[in-house]
Amino acid sequence: MTEHADLAMVNLDSSDPAAHAAFYSRALGWEVTHSQAEYAMISKDGTSIGFGLVPGYAPPAWPDETAGKRYHLDLHVDDVALAEKDLVAAGATRPEFQPGGERWTVLLDPIGQPFCLCPRPQG
Repeated sequence: MTEHADLAMVNLDSSDPAAHAAFYSRALGWEVTHSQAEYAMISKDGTSIGFGLVPGYAPPAWPDETAGKRYHLDLHVDDVALAEKDLVAAGATRPEFQPGGERWTVLLDPIGQPFCLCPRPQG
């Protein structure tokens, strides 16, 4: 198959782009490269994640098997417990429902969007 495109960046809907970008900047160690009320962006090594304001944005319920999932990010971390502690201190919350067992931990970012902490593969 012929390659037709390169991923330029990922844009995520948000109720608070600046705060959303600040949270993931801390989580990933990426630089906030743009921050306004309507749009914010973080970047590292030529890859960016943008956060765009969507009036009336409502995060998905967790868990809600009747609604479609919008997206979620999986983050590799060296120490899941330490990362969870730091990210909860930064505004994330840990929902009661945890389907991953030892394989991953679900957290909700400050606007309520789920993301997962996954142990970094060894080797």
